[in-house]
Amino acid sequence: MKTADFPLLLAGPIVRRCEEGRVCLWVATSRMVEITTDFYQITYTDEKEAFNYILLETGLKVKSIQLGKRLFIYLLSLYPKEPTFPFEELIGYNLHFYDGEHQHSLESLNLLSPNHPYSIVYGSLKYPTFFIKNQKESTIFYGSCRKLHGEEDDALSLADAIMAESYNKPEKRPDSLFLMGDQIYADDVAHPIFRTITTFSKELIGELEPLEEIDSTLKLPLFQERLQQLNGRQYITENFCQFTSNHAENHLMELGEFAAMYLLAWSPALWETAQALHLFHSFEEAEQEKIIHFTFPPDNNSDKEHRAERNRLYQKYMEQQEALVSFQETLFKVRRLLANIPTYMIFDDHDITDDWNLSESWKNNVYTNSPLGRHVIANGLTAYWAFQGWGNDPDSFDHSFIKTIKSYLKSPKIFSESYQSWIETLLNFNSWDYVAPTYPKAVFLDTRTQREDDPTPTPVKMGKVMEETASTPLLLSERGWRNITNKVRDSGWQSNTPLIIVSATPVYGMGLIESFLHKGVYPLRVLGVEVQTTFDFEAWKYNGQGFTTFLEQTANWIPSTLIILSGDVHYATAVHSIVTFNDGRKLPIYQFTSSPLKNMSFSGLWGLFLKLVITWNTSERKNKIIKRICTKNYNIVRIKGDPDQPFIWTDELSYQLLNGKTIIETNNNLGLLSLSRTRINSTLLK
Repeated sequence: MKTADFPLLLAGPIVRRCEEGRVCLWVATSRMVEITTDFYQITYTDEKEAFNYILLETGLKVKSIQLGKRLFIYLLSLYPKEPTFPFEELIGYNLHFYDGEHQHSLESLNLLSPNHPYSIVYGSLKYPTFFIKNQKESTIFYGSCRKLHGEEDDALSLADAIMAESYNKPEKRPDSLFLMGDQIYADDVAHPIFRTITTFSKELIGELEPLEEIDSTLKLPLFQERLQQLNGRQYITENFCQFTSNHAENHLMELGEFAAMYLLAWSPALWETAQALHLFHSFEEAEQEKIIHFTFPPDNNSDKEHRAERNRLYQKYMEQQEALVSFQETLFKVRRLLANIPTYMIFDDHDITDDWNLSESWKNNVYTNSPLGRHVIANGLTAYWAFQGWGNDPDSFDHSFIKTIKSYLKSPKIFSESYQSWIETLLNFNSWDYVAPTYPKAVFLDTRTQREDDPTPTPVKMGKVMEETASTPLLLSERGWRNITNKVRDSGWQSNTPLIIVSATPVYGMGLIESFLHKGVYPLRVLGVEVQTTFDFEAWKYNGQGFTTFLEQTANWIPSTLIILSGDVHYATAVHSIVTFNDGRKLPIYQFTSSPLKNMSFSGLWGLFLKLVITWNTSERKNKIIKRICTKNYNIVRIKGDPDQPFIWTDELSYQLLNGKTIIETNNNLGLLSLSRTRINSTLLK
């Protein structure tokens, strides 16, 4: 295969952290470049229907990291010469790239041409734009769970349509985008795109990672072949990495594979390159070239099994291929959106691997017993930092952190001193959480690396016998709460004002679903059934102590109203709750959940069952108040009247109708939250 002819700009620009004294822009390039910027204050006159562009004087700091031979990530931080950037006015920008021989700009790359299919400007503007709110009101897009081959259309593209309608009116235009987990699916990779990812991985990084040096069993030709074949990695990830995802047949493993997935998720650039290199095979071509792994190879003893497996893979391949075409059709809209709105992100499990840190036993199996599992997670976290985390809050990553990553990538030798330092730094880092400078301030929780095991056994009744099983984890440890409390304090947020909490997993989920899983399925653990990795028992509600700690810790901050935004669960809900503690304090809460952006999953018999149960129970919950108490031993129970026993807290919650119709939505969706000092409203786009 000929060398890939990569475009200069692989992805971006993406507007990241924006505050009155700093604006961050993110880009990924295929060559080392010098970057300069032009910033403009833009005003619009309705009478003249024209824009005025005033060049702003700014300071610029550019930080970069070379992830591979042909992959460079840049984070640009711009500072105003005046005390602050202007509020409530459009700020436009252009980028200029110099590689020693050539000079390019967003304009020369055709990204500023209104008629070009990949233009990143709206309307008759000359440049991509954003604006900084005045801290009085806000409109925020929020969503999660965006899988390239997920079913139906990409709901994130709906945000682009709204931006196109309001691009010249800051008072109506949304000002932030929250992506709340599963921005990529590292464990669930479509068959038709696997070869594209592995090919680009080597092209971007310059070489394959010597995974066989981490686990010598991988030196066997059998496993060397499976690593490069689609449908070949399930056994490797289960038995070598100790992962528990049941969709890991094409699991990302190398750093270049994670990087390629991000680039494909955020930009149409590499899709064009893949098409030019003929990397998209039909199923028959892939079969002919022997790049598909069949569990039952064709022979005299397995022809029937082979045909059945081939038919199953063929159907899956064709469905995924159709979904990938749908994804590409709106990807240019997503790229334009990301270039025009400050975007804040946080990981969930699929950004690394399904079930990531799900339980203490999972962590012991991976971190203690699997050098390859540790390596893959460190790769995933390195990619997360470079593509997502760095732009959330650049100040969270000091010189030592970045130097450690750079030292390893400069000479990536397995088990070298720089390798060991890289592994330990990524796996022990405890500052992925942050506070976004939005209105209200938004606290993004890390419920993946900062969770901890709860050693308290849970009593379970099976028939007439009372047994004990392990408790579900505390989604945020004491140290985690201490860290984020310090960040809230240092952010300048004031008590008795609203506060947003972003928790990938809902704090108030769909009680019907959670109760059924917790009471009807989780107890099967005492019979030896591995339900923990089949169903994600990660709702805050599943651990009464963890749920109570959430309420107590956030109440101690004394917000006037707590707004919780979540994803993860592949459905959307809106819940209003008033929490009353036993000392009389009250905490008003609004929980809004939006999921998935592109990954409808309530299908098959299980999905049909849940939909029927939800429909049947919707009338019970619609427009009704549900009362609960938390007892002294952290049991959360529903009550009908006043509490008749000692309690830690009580709450009264009600499920709100989504767009005036239903209390739950399982189709692809995107939330739009509107906030002022007197109003809280969330609309569901689908």
